[in-house]
Amino acid sequence: MSLLDHSSGLPQRTFDAGETVITEGDDVGRLFVLAKGTVVVERDDIAVARIDTPGAMFGEMSLLLQTPATATVRCETATVMRVADTPRTFLTEEPEAALEVARVLAGRVDALTQYLVDVKQQYSDLEGHLGMLDTVLGALTYGQRPRSRPGSARDPEG
Repeated sequence: MSLLDHSSGLPQRTFDAGETVITEGDDVGRLFVLAKGTVVVERDDIAVARIDTPGAMFGEMSLLLQTPATATVRCETATVMRVADTPRTFLTEEPEAALEVARVLAGRVDALTQYLVDVKQQYSDLEGHLGMLDTVLGALTYGQRPRSRPGSARDPEG
């Protein structure tokens, strides 16, 4: 079963073409599942994906990382989304939906890792920004997020 199947009991919301579903940097607090239509995902004002696959989800990164939205989701056509207003409750009560979210995210990490390995192989003899690939690949492979050190104006080292 797909996330679209698991979300069949959620309320639906219709968005007009051009309407923004999620704005990068905003607190989302919801999980959206595409039922019908086409959206464009933008990060830093650059379109990174055009999605029209029913069952695609949006807001999961913000939910799981407990951060503001990492991208903007804008409707290219009239769009219908299923909306989990309390996404943690939805994923707890629908563990198969949570597993589907995990599968999708694992697929994204796998694709990104393969891409970075390909880039590393192509440019292994160069330094600079490409030299950071080992660090990025290590973080993806082992799931280690850098420790946060907020510091202060008086003590910037923490």
